[in-house]
Amino acid sequence: MVEACAARIERGAGIPSPARLPYFPEQAVEALKGTGTLVLAAALEPVAFFGYPGLPSKLAPAECGIEVLATVAEDVVGALEHLADAIGAPKPVASAQSKIPSRPAGKLEPVSLGAALAALQPDGAIIVDESATSGGAYGSMASAAAPHTCLALTGGAIGQGLPTATGAAIACPDRRVISLQADGSAMYTVQALWTQARERLNVTTLLCSNRAYRILQIEAARAGNTEPGHNARTLTELSSPEIGWAEIARGLGVPGVRVETADDLVKHLEHAIKSDGPHLIEVML
Repeated sequence: MVEACAARIERGAGIPSPARLPYFPEQAVEALKGTGTLVLAAALEPVAFFGYPGLPSKLAPAECGIEVLATVAEDVVGALEHLADAIGAPKPVASAQSKIPSRPAGKLEPVSLGAALAALQPDGAIIVDESATSGGAYGSMASAAAPHTCLALTGGAIGQGLPTATGAAIACPDRRVISLQADGSAMYTVQALWTQARERLNVTTLLCSNRAYRILQIEAARAGNTEPGHNARTLTELSSPEIGWAEIARGLGVPGVRVETADDLVKHLEHAIKSDGPHLIEVML
């Protein structure tokens, strides 16, 4: 199992695909139910992202033992290999989901967004995932995509995606970087687009535009605020005024386009991946 927000993981066809610890605490507690010992390899003891009334902050069972196999500063791979030898573990099995999704057509929604990216991303791509609520479908399809590196949000650093994609493109100029980016968090670090244009970086940004801080709306509802008033609603909406991401991108020197169908998404994503320099595709969800 990997952390809910694993900083870096290799994924794709032919690569083992460990289960991901669920984000919501109720689901994480259920996933860890019955665990007698939790072995940590470059990971921290799992805790809830927020404090929830009536729910534990520590997600492993109270009677569960915690063993630190290796920290991030140590030889994690070597430690895991030694552990596997010591217990006679079988060799890792590659993902059973080997069929790449078909190129989607018709309605544009999170499922078709995920299918388009999984179908079109090139071998060796670096996927920077700060898609928040819009990227769940892609996460389940990525194990069938071409082998790639996934860099994810590592905590509450809202806006990490765009600068992380910029840094990845500078570090690995021979690899295609695709940024799967939520609109709310992109507002925190939009200036990264200007840097991508200035440095002619090969970054394709899929801007998931649902015009809301959707995760905050979900968390508010989970905390019991199921019918927020006008002022509370406007705090988590991005529709007054509506943000024109394609126009913002062009204003910062990045070619930008807005797509409203899966067909157009496939067409423009394929073009962006094959072209040099940065591109932004505003995906209307």
